[in-house]
Amino acid sequence: MASTGPDGKENEANAKWLDAHYDPVANLYTFSSCVALADLQGDGENKLVVGDLGTGLYNMTLKVYKGTNMLSNNTLIDLPTGVVAFLMDTNEPRTPAVAVASGPYIYIYKNLRPYFKFTLPPLDVNSLEQDVWNQVKEDKIDHLTLREMLESLRDKSEVPLSVRSLRYLMLEPQEMDAFVNLYKLQPIKRQTVITCMATLKKNMADEDAVGCLVIGTENMEVCILDPEAFTIQAKMSLPSVPVFVDVTGQFDVEFRITVACRNGNIYIIRRDSKRPKHCIELNSQPVGLVRVNKNIVVGCGKETLHSYTQKGKKLWTVYLPAPIMTMGLMDHKCKGFQAVLVALANSEVHMYRDKNLVNITRTQDVVTSLCFGRYGREDGTLIMTTKGGGLIIKILKRTAVFEDKDTSPGPPLAQSIKLSVPKKTKLYVDQTLRERENAVTMHRAFQTDLYRLRLTASRAYAKALEASLAPVSADPTEPLKMNAVVQGIGPSFKLTLNIQNTSATRPVINLLISFMYDENLYSIKRGFFKVPMLVPGLTYPIETFVQCLSDRGISDIIKVFVLHEGRCSPLLTAHINMPVSEGPVVG
Repeated sequence: MASTGPDGKENEANAKWLDAHYDPVANLYTFSSCVALADLQGDGENKLVVGDLGTGLYNMTLKVYKGTNMLSNNTLIDLPTGVVAFLMDTNEPRTPAVAVASGPYIYIYKNLRPYFKFTLPPLDVNSLEQDVWNQVKEDKIDHLTLREMLESLRDKSEVPLSVRSLRYLMLEPQEMDAFVNLYKLQPIKRQTVITCMATLKKNMADEDAVGCLVIGTENMEVCILDPEAFTIQAKMSLPSVPVFVDVTGQFDVEFRITVACRNGNIYIIRRDSKRPKHCIELNSQPVGLVRVNKNIVVGCGKETLHSYTQKGKKLWTVYLPAPIMTMGLMDHKCKGFQAVLVALANSEVHMYRDKNLVNITRTQDVVTSLCFGRYGREDGTLIMTTKGGGLIIKILKRTAVFEDKDTSPGPPLAQSIKLSVPKKTKLYVDQTLRERENAVTMHRAFQTDLYRLRLTASRAYAKALEASLAPVSADPTEPLKMNAVVQGIGPSFKLTLNIQNTSATRPVINLLISFMYDENLYSIKRGFFKVPMLVPGLTYPIETFVQCLSDRGISDIIKVFVLHEGRCSPLLTAHINMPVSEGPVVG
């Protein structure tokens, strides 16, 4: 389907993705952590590697796709929790291996074939639990007493019970005897499982550099494995179980491991530190973690998307229209473009660059996994799997341009730009101290200046009213505005009155205009007018001629009255200062 705008309307012409392939019955049930792209055969074409969850109990497989066809299919014993591609050595040809985390094991595949299996070291068994099972082995206690003792250990002991004891406590009473007879002679083992996995470059940042595996375990630890000997090179402890992990840097130089845990916190681990360096507390459980440059973008269960710096400072928050299903990083190296892809429960995939929503893509079903990168020989490929097991492949158009402006409704982008506040100078500090010491005096001086300003403004307003400069009527039912223009040098003058009805819709009718002047100084050719209907917004000129009768070189004021027919009080009054006549007076 095509990309859409925030209003949900499709726009095929402006679609930035090409629909390359859609298979609704591909039977792929997986998450973003179990999808990877890699050139497994060294032929320059990247393959799609998927750890398929199957039904959850059966048919767990590792599938490899080339184009739209399945290249290989390997059966997995347990549910996969992570799939990554990495280079184990510098041998030629440089073909990466595929690591699949499943239970306590990491299965390594090279050239699409099983190569090696790594097992996490066993954990220490509770000594009291060991004694209890030894008593069962010697038939000193029955299965009911065993259950009571294991329940007491589970509630009070600091060391967790083994899987055998936990499974025993889940059984029905009639099944316990057979279970004890089957396992009582076997030694007790306590094994942890892998919860998340990522890769870390060993000593170079090149694309084809050797990488180490970074795994998070159920016993609240993060381990870094050597890529050749598969031994644990470093181990870090966490306050909770890790569920998402992101790694940057090189193992031999400097690195940072960002881990989101089940307790709703994000921890940042640096090189040579056994404990987390920084902690970010979230307001809800994390459902996705992506690192963009030096910032961390985390999706939470309350339909929110947060961004933090590496030191835990919050940068921004975006509220989403639906719950988050999965997240992924869009890193288009050819264009130097990085963004965060967020798949929502309303069958939409939102693309965010910083906090700006730059694209929305609607899909045929709810997306459960995302992977962007080079597939085949196409650099900008977006691969998605859906809740119903479908496979969607989209290719980014080479002409696609994502604008940095936010397309989502809300406050403008300029509102989120931080002001460049300068640092406090010595002059600023001295001025602040002076204001604190002389606060009362400065307030009184301010009030005095304020009153003077108000007095000056009132006097100017009163003078303007007396002079009637550009007068405006005070009647709100018939709002009028008038200005006068005097033309000529004398003794004859042309007087033009421009009257305008400032009402929005209502016309004004039945208006009269009269003049009041000194008849010894002036003579007006027409001293009375009946104004036509005034249409709102138009200016109507009223013209007449004034003759100066005095040769003394003096001038006076002519008053203009605008009245409503049948009323004695004028609507508008104007005082016109006539200029001094410079021409000879005609007798």
